[in-house]
Amino acid sequence: MQKQIVALSLFLFASLFVLVSVSNTQAQRDDAGNGWRKTPAQVLPTDYKFSGPYTHKNLTVYLIHGANKSTGKAPLTLQEAMAQKKVRVIETGDVNQLAIQNLSHQEVFIQSGDIVKGGQQDRVLAMDLLVPPRSGRISIDSFCVEQGRWQQRGKEMVSAFSSSDQMLNHKDLKIAAKSKNSQGEVWAKVSESQAKLSKNVVVASGRIGNRGGGAMQIGGGAGNGGAGGAVALGQPPAMSEAATVEVTSSASRTSLQLTLENKVVKETADDYIKALSSAITGKTDVIGYAFAINGQINSADVYSSHALFVKLWPKLLKSSAVEAIAEFDKAGKTEAVTENSVKTFLAEAEAGKAEEKQVTTRVAMEKRESDKHLFFETRDRKNGEQWLHRNYLKK
Repeated sequence: MQKQIVALSLFLFASLFVLVSVSNTQAQRDDAGNGWRKTPAQVLPTDYKFSGPYTHKNLTVYLIHGANKSTGKAPLTLQEAMAQKKVRVIETGDVNQLAIQNLSHQEVFIQSGDIVKGGQQDRVLAMDLLVPPRSGRISIDSFCVEQGRWQQRGKEMVSAFSSSDQMLNHKDLKIAAKSKNSQGEVWAKVSESQAKLSKNVVVASGRIGNRGGGAMQIGGGAGNGGAGGAVALGQPPAMSEAATVEVTSSASRTSLQLTLENKVVKETADDYIKALSSAITGKTDVIGYAFAINGQINSADVYSSHALFVKLWPKLLKSSAVEAIAEFDKAGKTEAVTENSVKTFLAEAEAGKAEEKQVTTRVAMEKRESDKHLFFETRDRKNGEQWLHRNYLKK
C-alpha cells in the first residue's frame, strides 16, 4: 500500500512538473509576441538635416539629409532583383510564410511592405530582410493582400512570384502587417484602401466635368494573366465629383496589387510623382524623407546610405502618392507642415517603449511604440549592429 502511495505521489509530481514546464514554455512564447522581447531603449544618435517642403496638392515631402553609415556597395532592392531574375520568391503552401532564394553574388534588401505579385495569391512581406549572396532558401513572414484566391490567376506562375513593383500604400496597412501582425486586419485595411481610392481618385485626378455621378470602371489594372478587367481608355472622360471609379479588377476584386495597377490610380499617382520625384536631384546626401498628407504628418523612412535610398525613392514616392489620393480632401483646410513639426515627430517616435526581434541570424529589428507613434530600426548584426533602415509611423 505504501509503495502504491509513493508511486502515485511520484506520478502526480511528474505530471505537475510537465504541466508547469508546458505552461512556462507557452508563457515564454506569449511573452515573445511572435519573437518580440522587451529591451532597454538606447538614445539614438541622429544628425539629420532637412530640406523642403516640397508640395503637390495634398502631399508634402521633407527630405532628410545625413552621412552615409554604410560605405559598401548598396544591395539590390527586391524590385531590382526580381526584375533581373536574381532572386526567387517561392510559395511554401503557407499563406503567412514564403521562401526567398538569392541566386546572385549581391546582397538583396527586402523592405517590410514590399508586395510580391502572383503565386497562389499576392502577398506583402512583413519584415525587413537582408538576403546574403547565394543564400539558399530563407523563410520570410508574409500576409495575403488578395483575399479569397488560392489558385492560378490567368497565365501567371502559381508556384512563385513574378515581380515586386508595388508596396503597401497606406500607413494603416503597414501598421496592420508590421506591428499588429494580423491577417484579418490586413484584409480589412486593403478593402478600406480600395474603397477610399474608388471614392477619391476622381477629385484627386482633377478630371472633373459636368457628367452625372455613379460608378465607372476605367482601366482595371492590366498585368500578367489577363488582370485587366475593363476596357482601357486612352483619356478618361470628365466626371462629376460625385462619381466613383471602380478601381478593383475583374480578375480579382480583392487584389491590392491589381488595384494599384488600375489605369486611373496609376495616372493620378504619376501626376504626383512627376511633380515631386526631382526633389532629390543633385542632393548627394539625402538618405530619407518624411511626408504629410492634408497637413498631417504621416510617416518617414531613413536609410543607412544615399545609394540605397535613391534606389527605393521611386517606389516609396509612388506609395505615398497613392495614399495621398486615397485621403484626398478637397474641402479640407490644412495647416502648413514645418521642419520643427517633422523633427518633433521623429523624436517622439524614437522615445517609445522598446522591443527587439531577431528576424534572422544576421538581421535584428527594434520596435518602439507609444500611444501615437511607432518606430522600427533594422540592424545588420554582421556589420557591428549597423542600422540599415529606420521607419517612423504616426498612428
